[in-house]
Formats: sequence, structure tokens, C-alpha cells
Amino acid sequence: MASNVIRVGIIGADTKASWAGASHIPALAAQPQLRLAAVATRREESARKAAELFGAERWYADPYELINDPSIDLVTVAVKVPAHRELVLAALAAGKAVYSESPLGASVAQTEEMAAAAGTLHTAIGLQGSLNPSVRRAAEIIAQGRLGRLLSARATATTFGNGPESVSAYEYFDKAAAGASFMTIAVGHVLDVIETVLGDITEIDARTELLWPEVKLTDSGTTTTREVPDHLDAILKTASDTPVGVQVLAGVPVPDARFSLEVRGADGWLRLTGNHPAGVQVGDLTLTSNVDFEAPDSPVATGTGPAAAEIWTGASINVGEVYASLARDIDENTFATPGFAHALHNSQLVARVEEAARSGQRQ
Repeated sequence: MASNVIRVGIIGADTKASWAGASHIPALAAQPQLRLAAVATRREESARKAAELFGAERWYADPYELINDPSIDLVTVAVKVPAHRELVLAALAAGKAVYSESPLGASVAQTEEMAAAAGTLHTAIGLQGSLNPSVRRAAEIIAQGRLGRLLSARATATTFGNGPESVSAYEYFDKAAAGASFMTIAVGHVLDVIETVLGDITEIDARTELLWPEVKLTDSGTTTTREVPDHLDAILKTASDTPVGVQVLAGVPVPDARFSLEVRGADGWLRLTGNHPAGVQVGDLTLTSNVDFEAPDSPVATGTGPAAAEIWTGASINVGEVYASLARDIDENTFATPGFAHALHNSQLVARVEEAARSGQRQ
């Protein structure tokens, strides 16, 4: 790179209450080693407006022009999952570092393809909840053995999405071919946090349910069919030999949103809690324990972006941690940030949970 500043181009930086506007834009603004250099959307008008609102130097109505811009060091792909593959592969072929939202691919096969194509390039996957400072501190406490022999853990998570009502723009979340479902998003993020704290999941007993097979689209008044599960109950075992009970609930009213991961050991306990309606990956988390611990680091980003709907308040907190980690990796040529190999692991893990639920057998 020509300088120490990492020049970022975001594909999918729409101005209309977009995820990128609420999370990626303020996450970059909080870090002087990163600069928003370009944005791309599907239309010239929206791309120009995004550049003006977010302060990008350039805009593109063709995302491939952004990818091939020689001044861009890092390409962020923040579009719907079915569009990930072509954009990510093009960015990797151009030799760029790539940050993709999760899930990386619409299938395990697509994810394998992109992970293989990454080679030695720097990548990051949007499983950002695992980089939350409180999650990292909880993992340290357990790794240091401060809870003693681990006895059990319990995780309860909710999301306002995937319930009996939705809007037309989110209808694709309910279609199996899209690869962007309750299982790959809500469940995938929860499992990633569990593994970050307790180690890889080694055994799975699971049951999924489809509670709302018909979904009302409130903006059009029509009804669509849900093809994927919208509820999970599971009993897991991790590499730390800890049994973990997991329940992930969809369609929970915003005021009732909760996340809790409680771990109990022979010598103590710890608890991670949050209440963001969109899930564990979006908002901040609080760590409590009956053992003394150093307070988690302050997040590098705390605000919301100029295109943030109220539902995405706080969305930049964990995304900012991913960018900070990736910037260190690029600067020091290390590979500590969860990247596309990690995305493949998560994709395969979700597939194992789904297979366990279908077969009724431990996986």
C-alpha cells in the first residue's frame, strides 16, 4: 500500500436505513487508520447520494468498477447473500483484502469455494459478535481456568426477525435458496459466540421447528411461504467438555429481546447478557462474574451511522472491532481476524445442526 491508511470501498452502502450505513460507516469513521474511499450501489442516483452522505471520495453504480479501482485496498461486501459469491470472488481475483457479511455463501459449497480462493489474502467475516470486548474477556477468564472445571452452560437468544410478520424487502430470508435464513444468521451468530467462549462444538443434539409457515408482508398485505426453520432447541458439547443448552427464539417483540450465556464451573460463574432486538451480533454485551476480572476494553466504535434506522442502534460496536482487528492484520501481516476459513467452519457447523435436527441423531 502507498500509505498506512487502509482505503475501503463498500459495496451495498445504501442511504435508506441500511445495515452498512448503521454499522460499517461509523465503524470506519472511528478509526483513523481506515478511510472510506468509495461506495457502490445498484443505481447511479443512490450511489451518488451515498457518497455525499457518508463522505466517500468516489461512487460507483457498477460494483466491479469499485473492485478494480487500484486505489482501494479493502473491499467490503454488504449486500444480500445470493450476490456475495460473484463479488467476493472478483475482489479476491483483484488481489484485494475482503470483508464480507455473514453468511459468506448461500451454501456450504459456495463458502468452500470462496475460502479456497482467498489463499493468503486478508479476509474478515461478519461474525462480529465474537469480537465484542466482553466476549473476548469471558473467553480469557475461561481459558485461564478461573472458573475451575466447567460444569454446564446455558444460552438463550432472541431476534425480532423471522416471526409471523415481515416486509417484502426481507422476504428472501424465508427462502431456502437464499442461504440467509434464521439458521445461517441468528443461529450461526449464537453458535459462534458459544465457540469463542467455550471452544469448538464437538457434539450436537438439536431440534428445529417451523412455527410460522405463512408470513404476512405488512407493506403489501400479501402472504408468503416460509421454507426454513424459525426456532431451535439444542444440547451441545464443546471442546472444553462443557454441556451447553441452547434455545434461539424468533419473532420476539423488541421490548422482550434478550441474549444470555451463563457458564458455571466448580469455582465460579460468568454471564454475558444483551438486549439488542436484532441479536447477539448487533449490540453491546455486559459481562458479570463472581470472580474478579479486568474490565473489558472499550469498543473502538460506539455510535450509529447517518443512515441508521432505530432498530440498528449500536450496530457499529462489534463491526468496529472487526475492522480494528483486520487493520492490525493488514498492517502487521498477521491473520488473527476471523476470516473466510472461519466462515467455512461456521457454515459447516450450522449444516451439522440442521442435519442433527433432521435425523434426530447426535452429530
